[in-house]
Amino acid sequence: MAKYRVAVIPGDGIGPEVMSAAVNVLTEMENGSGKFDFEFKEYMAGDAYKAKTGTAMTEETFEAVKASDVCLFSAVGETAKEVIIPLRQRLNLYANIRPAKVYPNVPNVKGQMDMVMVRENTECLYKRIQDGGPDWGVALRVITRQASERIAKYAFELARREGRHKVTCVHKSNMMETTCGLFQDSCRKVAASYSDISYNEEIVDACAMKMVMYPERFDVVVTTNLFGDILSDLAAGVVGGLGMAPSANIGDNMAIFEPVHGSAPDIAGKGIANPIAQMLSAGMMLDWLGEKQAAKALEASIVEVLKEGRALTPDLRGTAKTKDVTKAVIAHLGDKTF
Repeated sequence: MAKYRVAVIPGDGIGPEVMSAAVNVLTEMENGSGKFDFEFKEYMAGDAYKAKTGTAMTEETFEAVKASDVCLFSAVGETAKEVIIPLRQRLNLYANIRPAKVYPNVPNVKGQMDMVMVRENTECLYKRIQDGGPDWGVALRVITRQASERIAKYAFELARREGRHKVTCVHKSNMMETTCGLFQDSCRKVAASYSDISYNEEIVDACAMKMVMYPERFDVVVTTNLFGDILSDLAAGVVGGLGMAPSANIGDNMAIFEPVHGSAPDIAGKGIANPIAQMLSAGMMLDWLGEKQAAKALEASIVEVLKEGRALTPDLRGTAKTKDVTKAVIAHLGDKTF
């Protein structure tokens, strides 16, 4: 039996609620499988933890995550720059993978999006090299060829692995020729080695418009850190909102899986948060761990719940509670083999 040490960081706001839902589903899968076993260890980080202790994430927590096989993360508030950004950068989780897919019975813009955003995760403005005064501010955008070629290669390899056919490089080289120009050139260089995958380029502002008007045109999108952060939220809006948006932060030997959404303090504690993004992130975790059959079973169960339409949270125009969605997904897992 495979055994996995999973560091769990629930975070703030709705984080503990949706994390509990995902862990409950994974536990049911563990009990029903007999093929894998999870050792969940929970660690505190985020706004509430900082208010209590003075630090958003301790070095001990970082080391615990590093020593685990994988990390399941939920959401933090204002301290994201002190928690998830350092985890991504210090663990060299260079690939931020954000699928955007239209699911059944979910309100969406056009009904024709099934794409994956591959976002460079370690540099750009998120290096946080900055300075400022009362009346000015400056930030340094760092783009390197090594990181750009690495993320471009990841995008093309993902396209091959998933049977996708096109990679789109998103940039702004017409205005930022030294940084986006380097990223664009790096993508072109890598694309030359993948003649079986179609390649094109989009300027970021035009890309934002086209994602709304022609979402079916996009397959795999590779871009820089800030652009990927913004465009993946736009894509989430196209397919039905952040409650449907999972993500992965992947390096060579470690990964952290988290929903794209934030801590949503306005609905925290009401029991109405949509746990599907967290569950889909857990599914991505299963896939990365090599439990591919389990990952497919989890997504299939979520799809069946959505098709039924009885356990939809308010963001999906339903009245269900978080716990109702959890129970429904677990019920549908009962007839599957994983």
